[in-house]
Amino acid sequence: MLPHRGALIRNTRHEARGLESVGGPRRASGELEAAVLAVLHAARIPLSPGAVRERLDGELAYTTVVTILSRLHVKGVLQRTRTGRAYAYAPVADEPGLAARRMASVLASEPDREAVLARFVNSLTTADERLLRRMLDPTATDETT
Repeated sequence: MLPHRGALIRNTRHEARGLESVGGPRRASGELEAAVLAVLHAARIPLSPGAVRERLDGELAYTTVVTILSRLHVKGVLQRTRTGRAYAYAPVADEPGLAARRMASVLASEPDREAVLARFVNSLTTADERLLRRMLDPTATDETT
């Protein structure tokens, strides 16, 4: 049986650009977002979609980069400012700050916060538990924790 004509055209277009054909290996979920965030963190200045694309070695289509940046902005991970006809994007926080925002978001979405926090604390290593105790009570010493 022959493939659907539309699929054949899409495959040919992707192959002509040196990209994986439709149905080929896909990147893991969030991999592109992580790559874009890494570029923005390394830059330390707001970047346009074109500048992000260049720093990703031009491996993605411009529209794909714009889509990723827009989605990250909607999620509250990036801020954007208009520069001419486009936007320049920058992270709203450093990497530890973004991880803390994700943790807070997960906690906020759970109805039983106490149970979630208790399970989280019980899953910590001894060293991380000591660190958390010191952060919550700076007057505590390792002997008292």
